[in-house]
Amino acid sequence: MASHIVGYPRMGPKRELKFALESFWDGKSSAEDLEKVAADLRASIWKQMSEAGIKYIPSNTFSYYDQVLDTTAMLGAVPDRYSWTGGEIGHSTYFSMARGNATVPAMEMTKWFDTNYHFIVPELSPATKFSYASHKAVSEYKEAKALGVDTVPVLVGPVSYLLLSKAAKGVEKSFSLLSLLDSILPIYKEVLTELKAAGASWIQFDEPTLVKDLAAHELAAFSSAYAALESALSGLNVLIETYFADVPAESYKTLTSLSGVTAYGFDLVRGTKTLELIKSAGIPSGKYLFAGVVDGRNIWADDLAASLSTLQSLEAVVGKDKLVVSTSCSLMHTAVDLVNETKLDSEIKSWLAFAAQKVVEVNALGKALAGQKDEPTMLPMPLLRPQGGPHPE
Repeated sequence: MASHIVGYPRMGPKRELKFALESFWDGKSSAEDLEKVAADLRASIWKQMSEAGIKYIPSNTFSYYDQVLDTTAMLGAVPDRYSWTGGEIGHSTYFSMARGNATVPAMEMTKWFDTNYHFIVPELSPATKFSYASHKAVSEYKEAKALGVDTVPVLVGPVSYLLLSKAAKGVEKSFSLLSLLDSILPIYKEVLTELKAAGASWIQFDEPTLVKDLAAHELAAFSSAYAALESALSGLNVLIETYFADVPAESYKTLTSLSGVTAYGFDLVRGTKTLELIKSAGIPSGKYLFAGVVDGRNIWADDLAASLSTLQSLEAVVGKDKLVVSTSCSLMHTAVDLVNETKLDSEIKSWLAFAAQKVVEVNALGKALAGQKDEPTMLPMPLLRPQGGPHPE
């Protein structure tokens, strides 16, 4: 049974990235030093997931700041005040957008849905000029491939990117951010073309705004976007990932009818209504269901028996060969690895699972679903954890 991780913590088990960024910002280390720390962290994460038996391993989920800012860089959507002159966006422009500099302020920061993470809000206008200005997604796919790990490149989906943006200062109130869809899709097509040429067979689009109550014209934008991308998506398996809440019925209908899409990912921890919707409305024939049953937002060991029961109930909907065990969202919302918690009481430690342990849980559930029930992690220990424990956020 296949397994998948939506995303993984970026900072490192000992906060290596935090310290490397602070050193770089303080002028105490070079860009090369920062990039070396980042590359080592990425390699370690990919190796860990590969050795744990995860089939669908994400790439391009690493970030120096956040995934939306990375998408802004990919699209070359740099506000004029940063005096960017074109070409590949470097650290100076990137961090100026995130943090400001001596002469101009940073872009606005806001919460990433209802988490304690934040993202830099894109500032867009009818005059925004887009260009393919960051090849990070392709570079990181190739980087993993060179290490012997075939990954699933992850992109913030085009519609969610626009819906998470704001109109730049001075823009007419009548301006619709979705009117820019036709301007950004050519860049997405370029990225997809390069990823296919590099050997990618899967692509993951994160479209978390599908959990919001969207207007009819916003839902129509999803249909238009993926219809326009269909030819570029040819030859790729395409996963649309959602998380943090239930997907409303109308959004579910739109999602499951998108052109060129192979698989749908849902948060089945917070999305209890979505679980029932999947069972009642079904999944289109031949499509994959990425079932997010392991909670990506808490620190508790999974109730493996309950998760296995949920997965077994979904087998009747999609069939065993099209069901993939996944996390409810990116694991960046939890701590990195219990192995570093050397001072924790052993009983309390037995109740916990950080990101590294959740990777093992996902794979164990996949094996259990396939009938391989000799996994040590399938012991009922997690059932002993206290209910309603504190949330790490």
